[in-house]
Amino acid sequence: MEEIINRVAQSALTTLNLEELLHPGERVVYDIKDNLFQGLILREKDFREFVKTHDWTQYADKNVAIICSADAIVPTWAYMLLATKLQNYAHRYVFGNLEALEQELFQEAIAAIDVEDYRDAKVVVKGCGNVPVPTYAYVAIMQKILPVASSIMYGEPCSTVPLYKRPKA
Repeated sequence: MEEIINRVAQSALTTLNLEELLHPGERVVYDIKDNLFQGLILREKDFREFVKTHDWTQYADKNVAIICSADAIVPTWAYMLLATKLQNYAHRYVFGNLEALEQELFQEAIAAIDVEDYRDAKVVVKGCGNVPVPTYAYVAIMQKILPVASSIMYGEPCSTVPLYKRPKA
């Protein structure tokens, strides 16, 4: 019987899986509407008391999207005040919905990549997985590694779509 050789495993390809770079912390929404008086206005004294006495430890190592789902005018300082408490506990917090939070987390992950790990490499940017990776993250990773990689492909090592090959000098 002839031995089966896994040529993909033996290849010089470097797989880059954006999903693996993402912070695993839970994503939660903090909706400031719960702090509005009669669902309409934010009373400074009440809000400051809430911020002072609220158990912020529940946000430890979580990723928090801060929103106001009510049709109310919330002063900017209120969001800033929330940030003063979340800073000590949350991994990341943003003003915006969960999509904005996810974008921030991908940007953070891509910024942390050491491009030297991909210098002169044949890179396969993994195209599917358990976590949906938005298109903007794929574009951002191209911007990061394009200057250093010798070639970039998309998909799986066994079935790739070629995207870029550095011209020979």
